[in-house]
Amino acid sequence: QVEVIAALQATLNAELGANAVKVTANGTTGVTFEATDGKSHAISGTLGGMDISGTANNSTIASSQKNFNEILSQIDQLASDASYKGVNLLRSDDLRVIFNEDRSSSINITGVDASTTGLGLSISDFSTKAGVQTAIDQADAAISNLRTMSTEFSSAYSIVQNREEFTTNLVNVLTEGADKLTLADMNEESANILALQT
Repeated sequence: QVEVIAALQATLNAELGANAVKVTANGTTGVTFEATDGKSHAISGTLGGMDISGTANNSTIASSQKNFNEILSQIDQLASDASYKGVNLLRSDDLRVIFNEDRSSSINITGVDASTTGLGLSISDFSTKAGVQTAIDQADAAISNLRTMSTEFSSAYSIVQNREEFTTNLVNVLTEGADKLTLADMNEESANILALQT
C-alpha cells in the first residue's frame, strides 16, 4: 500500500504541481486526498489495478473563507446598529456637543465610515495564496484604521467628560450658594422676632 500511495502522490505532483494534493492511507483499504493549495481538484484514473475517482479539496480553507466573509457582514451590521438618538458616528454622521446655554462653546466630533467599505475590506477568495495574503493585508490595514478612529473618539470623549464634570461641580457650588442665601435658620429668626417684640 505504501508503494501505491507513493506512486499516486508522484503522479498527482506531476499533474497538479508539487504538493497540490496530499495523499494519505485511510485504514487498510482506503486512500484520502486533501488539497493543500486551496483549490478543488477532480481526480480520476487507474493506478495499480485500482480505480480512483473523487474530489480533493481542503475543507479548512473553505470554512475559513466562509467565516471571513461572514465576519465582513457582521462588521457592516455592527456599524449600522451603532446609532444613538439618530446619530451614528460609525456611519459618517457628525455630532456637535454644546457645553453652555448660549451655544458659544462646543466640540464637533467627526464621524467615520467603519463599514467594510470604509475599512477597505472586501469579500476574499482563499483559493490561492495571493487571495489569502490580500485578506490578511486588508485586515491589518483595517485594524490600523480602527486604532486611529478609537484614538480620535477617545480624545473627544475625554474632552466631553471633563466638561461634564466641570459643569456638574459648578452647578453643585451654585446650588449650595443659593441655599445659603435663601434658607433661613429658624432658631436665629425666632430669636430676632422675639427681640423685636420686646
